[in-house]
Amino acid sequence: MQQQIAQIALVVKDYDEAIAFYCKKLHFILVEDTRLSETKRWVLVSPPGSSGTKLLLAQAANEEQLSRVGNQTGGRVFLFLYTDDFDRDFKNLKDNDIRIIRGPLEEPYGKVAVFADLYGNLWDLIQPK
Repeated sequence: MQQQIAQIALVVKDYDEAIAFYCKKLHFILVEDTRLSETKRWVLVSPPGSSGTKLLLAQAANEEQLSRVGNQTGGRVFLFLYTDDFDRDFKNLKDNDIRIIRGPLEEPYGKVAVFADLYGNLWDLIQPK
């Protein structure tokens, strides 16, 4: 048996502002943007060079979903972005005024910093050892 996680849904306030953040500031690739209805789109983004799991940007459809935007994990780090060049990507975060929560730090597993996306979801930027 072989399985894989293909996408992770990230609840966002607005499709276009989320696409702009991930594609212009983090340099993710817009993999797909398909209109499904008047209010719903299938929007996939992925880090450059990645062939693994993609983010499904899912616009909040009701008040309950909207209440989860930016806090899908109760304040814990939610997503982990591995990089082959920490210094380049950390500089990009700073150059794009992305909020750094802590770091950079040298940990036994690699170099790491925690940053917040446009809604406040916490990410680890990691260059593994």
